[in-house]
Amino acid sequence: MKNYIIYDLEATCWEHRPPGYVQEIIEIGAFRINAYGEIRGKFNRFVRPILHPILSPFCRQLTQISQQDINRAAPFPDVIEEFWKWARIGEENYTLCSWGAKDQQMLVHDCRLHQLDTDWVKPHANLKQQYMFIKGLQRPVGLKRATEMENIVFTGTPHRGISDAENLVKIFLKYLGHWAV
Repeated sequence: MKNYIIYDLEATCWEHRPPGYVQEIIEIGAFRINAYGEIRGKFNRFVRPILHPILSPFCRQLTQISQQDINRAAPFPDVIEEFWKWARIGEENYTLCSWGAKDQQMLVHDCRLHQLDTDWVKPHANLKQQYMFIKGLQRPVGLKRATEMENIVFTGTPHRGISDAENLVKIFLKYLGHWAV
């Protein structure tokens, strides 16, 4: 049976990114949903970045992720291995689903940074783009706007991986059967 891994990432960020700085994943929030729309699991982990391990004040304020959360976190290779086991990557058929292409690009970037395989990221659906077509919109909308359009109450903390993933699940389930996944 196919699983849909509905996920959202948070990454290091700066109000004015210093030259040469690149983003790294600092949180993975995800839900595993089967073909019947049943939630089969939840995953939420912080990730300790290696290039710029100190979060900017802007990043801490935007995400509500503390430096202490990051200091206690495992590095990306450990967290992503735990994610693979949780998501049953390599064991079951799956499609990764995110709101936009940025999350997929971040997974590929961080895998390359840590010299890990990237093939597992390929079964991916950009739900933001698909939502635009489903709704007949002229341009894509943000996740918060999509929940408003659907009269879905946005729960949790905006710009937190697990909260954004949870709200994306609500939209995904509402249109289950309409996605090209």
